[in-house]
Amino acid sequence: MKDVLVTCPPMLGQIDLFMDYAAERGLKLHPAKVTQILSEDELKTLLPEYDGWIIGDDPATRAVFEAGQTGRLTAAVKWGIGVDNVDFAACRDLGLPIDNTPMMFGAEVADVGVGYVIGLARELFLIDRGVRGGGWPKPAGISLAGKRAGVVGLGDIGRNLCTRLQALGMQVVAYDPGVEGDAGIAGLERAAWPEAVDELDFLVFTCALNAHNRHMLNAEVLAKAKPGIRVVNVARGPLIDEAALIAALQSGHVHSAALDVFEVEPLPADSPLRSMDRCIFGTHNGSNTVDAVIRASHEAITKLAGFLV
Repeated sequence: MKDVLVTCPPMLGQIDLFMDYAAERGLKLHPAKVTQILSEDELKTLLPEYDGWIIGDDPATRAVFEAGQTGRLTAAVKWGIGVDNVDFAACRDLGLPIDNTPMMFGAEVADVGVGYVIGLARELFLIDRGVRGGGWPKPAGISLAGKRAGVVGLGDIGRNLCTRLQALGMQVVAYDPGVEGDAGIAGLERAAWPEAVDELDFLVFTCALNAHNRHMLNAEVLAKAKPGIRVVNVARGPLIDEAALIAALQSGHVHSAALDVFEVEPLPADSPLRSMDRCIFGTHNGSNTVDAVIRASHEAITKLAGFLV
């Protein structure tokens, strides 16, 4: 039986469901005690004790993998889609087999993105807070039909989101230099970033983070954006220059934002975002449904067993 460290919070939340599934494939799962991520030092201490690692959003750096290989670590799988925290080049250099679990929960994250769009449009969360506080607020929201939404990223999440927004009667403009044409979505408009941001009522990020798009939404782009734009991020926090977004929210140029992800996670207690009532915040939890976690966890276990057993 091969010992496997699990550091992915959604998988850890249902870990008992996967023990037998893993054991049938020759793996014994060991859940880490973690809220969001383990530190590099914690990982360097833990990993040498395990044959495999199912990675969350932890700093899976060259130094961490090298430390693991001083002990028993011989393979890893990144749970989920995003791989910006994993040094795949180091794994190749070290001869360490590694993979991720793509195409697992595009629909689930897109559902959250749509929920955020509707929530911002009608200020539903502001109303909820007001009622809970003893009030009876009636803010005038905006209708979605006919509004323009920009979707950054035409991967699994982005494609699912585009079709959902179109179903709400919205006009959708997609940004993704790696995808040509309409991606099979009738009526989809295309633009090169950041063209047409001055025409958008909503801007939604669904793309992967890489070395080229960090802070792609910055002060310069925000200055060009349509006054009153609403921003949604269900992808990765560093796609947005958070300080620039905060300034635009404070000035009123950006009406509101719904952020499932942040530059620093968990969101620091002193972040000015916490005082912005019209904004909606998540906990990097867009993929976390019972069904999707089972699907992705089974895939991660199966791939890791293929490497180890």
